[in-house]
Amino acid sequence: MHELGITRNIVEIAERHAREQGATRVNSLTVQIGALSGVIAEAVEFAFEACSQETLLQGARLIIDAVPGRGRCRACGAESEIDRFTYACPHCDALALETVQGQELRILELEVD
Repeated sequence: MHELGITRNIVEIAERHAREQGATRVNSLTVQIGALSGVIAEAVEFAFEACSQETLLQGARLIIDAVPGRGRCRACGAESEIDRFTYACPHCDALALETVQGQELRILELEVD
């Protein structure tokens, strides 16, 4: 489960930024996870409590902003939702979708004391 390592890194990055700002506690952490990022949001949620123990994030609320996958067809130019399994354009059936959204994995916001 690579989400454990990813979650550990998220917590480390968030804690470092909170300390740099003089925070003594993180109340909430908002993370953006795209549907095409290869990261399972539920696994990050599951690992968060364990990874945040004995850090400034212990007891913090994790907020996940889920971003759907979107693609633009290089053949017809249409933009549509896509998933990890189907990259065919629903408008023209071409296998030419270029990903325009859904690969995100980033910290958006920290609420600190």
